[in-house]
Amino acid sequence: MWFEHVSTLDLVIKGLIIGVIASAPMGPVGVLCVQRTLNKGRWYGVFTGIGAAFSDIVYALITGFGMSFVIEFIENKTNMFYLQLIGSVMLFLFGLYTFRSNPMESMRPPSSKKGTYIHNMVTGFLVTFSNPLIIFLFVALFARFTFVVPDHLVQQSLGYLSIFIGALAWWFALSYGIDKLRSRFEVKGIWLLNRVIGGVVMFASVLGLIITLTGLSLY
Repeated sequence: MWFEHVSTLDLVIKGLIIGVIASAPMGPVGVLCVQRTLNKGRWYGVFTGIGAAFSDIVYALITGFGMSFVIEFIENKTNMFYLQLIGSVMLFLFGLYTFRSNPMESMRPPSSKKGTYIHNMVTGFLVTFSNPLIIFLFVALFARFTFVVPDHLVQQSLGYLSIFIGALAWWFALSYGIDKLRSRFEVKGIWLLNRVIGGVVMFASVLGLIITLTGLSLY
């Protein structure tokens, strides 16, 4: 079976990539993180992102748990081939949507109160958790990266932990970058960043599709 050859390092690397891809698009929580970093300070943006990362891992676990119920299906290499094709197409559409969307529409007037770090983290969690459609993104990512490995509890757990770490790394990097560019940052920069992210996701999905169709493998 294909998953017998998946190493722990494979799942860790894939988890980090999945965590970044799931977090990077500038949706409502991304815009909220940028706004809070600019208006309240770097760590308020970071804690907003931490809340979003917790929400992402909840949805990742729900997705992985659901896919583990179809072990007999996903352990078949032919079925995985078609899942990877579907995952690549779904990722491309997600990248296209990200590329064409205008995150500035999600901007709201900044709050006059900073609130506590915990309050900012909780609201970041709730804003992200209020969008259950992210499950479809995780389905596409898990299928594309063949992330679900049945009956490998330790490896899979490290993979999920890597998703959380990848998401955290993105939010730390975003908050740090926005804070450093504070004096030169323009709202249009959010839109440009979204186009770059969307372009990268589309490129990666096309590359993944080519790898699947040509029979190349990481194993």
